[in-house]
Amino acid sequence: MDRLDNTIRPYAWGSPTAIPHLLGTEPTGEPQAEMWMGAHPGAPSRTDRGTLVEVIDADPEKELGPAAVAKFGPRLPFLLKILAAGAPLSLQVHPDLEQAKEGYADEERRGIPVDAPHRNYKDANHKPELICALTEFDGLCGFRDPLQAAGLLDDLGVDSLKPYVDLLHAHPEDAALREVLTAILTADPEEMSRTVAEAATACTRLGGAYAPYADIAHHYPGDPGVIAAMLLNHVRLQPGEALYLGAGVPHAYLNGLGVEIMANSDNVLRCGLTPKHVDVPELLRIVRFRPSDPGVLRPEASPGGEELYETPIDEFRLSRYVLPQAGSAHDLTRATPQILLCTAGTVRAGEHDLTPGRSVFVPAGEKAEVSGTGTLFRATVVA
Repeated sequence: MDRLDNTIRPYAWGSPTAIPHLLGTEPTGEPQAEMWMGAHPGAPSRTDRGTLVEVIDADPEKELGPAAVAKFGPRLPFLLKILAAGAPLSLQVHPDLEQAKEGYADEERRGIPVDAPHRNYKDANHKPELICALTEFDGLCGFRDPLQAAGLLDDLGVDSLKPYVDLLHAHPEDAALREVLTAILTADPEEMSRTVAEAATACTRLGGAYAPYADIAHHYPGDPGVIAAMLLNHVRLQPGEALYLGAGVPHAYLNGLGVEIMANSDNVLRCGLTPKHVDVPELLRIVRFRPSDPGVLRPEASPGGEELYETPIDEFRLSRYVLPQAGSAHDLTRATPQILLCTAGTVRAGEHDLTPGRSVFVPAGEKAEVSGTGTLFRATVVA
């Protein structure tokens, strides 16, 4: 197996301290948002044999296994991350596989450069994802019941929000949610900025359930995404709990440290809380306008000490092992590729000692025996 040397991305919303604290390194004073583990061409992990992209390209069937190559092609189909949110991320949604293929083909036909700021589809893949909390973790996930959202907005006492409150009482629910989100994102920018400022003042005054939105408004003053965020469920994960985010579900991470895994894609449609491009018509085509429970996941015990986070897709499979004592070994050998990530304690993986934030790549079929005392996440595929 290969020890991984991973890139840390310094996005502005990242925490300056969370990832350094996990790794046991000194903070630099700059934000450290995500540590990427995998073979994404934007920041592939490095090994003694070259980048993980180079290692896999040299012999896909040996590294990934015949079943994974047959199902997903000669590439690692997932990207594993440690994500450290010190400020809210953009409010966003991801396309399903068919929408991604259509959108990518359309933008290719129109000759839009893949790095253009107004391009929506960087690839032809979908981007389901799972976030598992390592600390308390706040996020927004899926639409609230429209009547609950109406009550939340109405209690702010902001006159310019009254039309949205009235719309949210209409039927059917999906049409009400669509009309309100459309109205928010297409409102006059100056008028919306004043509305957001009034709403932010009210959120600060009221506190409690409004506190997350006061914080969002502090980071994104005047952004229509502040009002759009109030249409969504707020959820606070405890360590070990997770959220699965499928296609069309609007969401945003607000604060906390977690392990994230996703299909290997860059396709994001933004709804707000960002200076980046917001394509309202395309966004409205992708969003699924139905209220839903956030669906907090807790790991399900499997044989051999594995705790599995069940998801409905095959590009990734995330589980964890909480190893209670040194000396007891677990055989994690699989016919599919794996990345093993330590998040607590010290775990021996083959010849490698893993401390928090350290990881290894295990080629398909390679012997993978682990022992020690700590917490180990395993990322692989279903093939």
